[in-house]
Amino acid sequence: MSRKPKKGYYVRGQFVAEGSELDLELKRELRGDVDVSKTDMKRESAELQALGEELLTLRADKLEALALGDKLTDALAEAKRITNFEGKRRQMQFIGKLMRKLEDETLEAARAALAEQHGGSAAETEQLHQIEQWRDSMLATDEAIQPFIDAFPDTDTQQLRALIRQARKDAAAAPKEPAGQAARHGRAYREIFQFVKEQVSRE
Repeated sequence: MSRKPKKGYYVRGQFVAEGSELDLELKRELRGDVDVSKTDMKRESAELQALGEELLTLRADKLEALALGDKLTDALAEAKRITNFEGKRRQMQFIGKLMRKLEDETLEAARAALAEQHGGSAAETEQLHQIEQWRDSMLATDEAIQPFIDAFPDTDTQQLRALIRQARKDAAAAPKEPAGQAARHGRAYREIFQFVKEQVSRE
């Protein structure tokens, strides 16, 4: 079985793979950054890997909003599960390589999301945890729905129950993810989070 060819191009008879160190160096030359040294490139690579490590601490809702792509999102989820030091180190190097393929706008958005999260108050963080707990418990069992309605009497119960039914259907219909990959959630799952957040914020 033939291997899928890598994306790239040829320069003076040499194949240059997209995202490789040589590719980045050639692109810098095109932009006029001819004075960029290999040391600078290594520093940039290390900075992106460090940014990738910080993304491991980013809340799920903020991470999802960045639209990093399935490959990087799955790699980050896998890194959270790895406890072996050497395995973690190799996984972070892989994440660093994937980070180099992101657009500058996406990298800036990631830095902004981290800054926003770090600047948030402890009360805000606790509230978000509470919202996630409400959502997950109501999806897990019908018995958790009534306590939420009792706690927030202004809740549109019909809309809430409809969202929960849809989220459960989405979860049941979703294809099984390979071992080690994070499960993907449908739109209703995210809408429940926003719905609960609105109710909690009114209090």
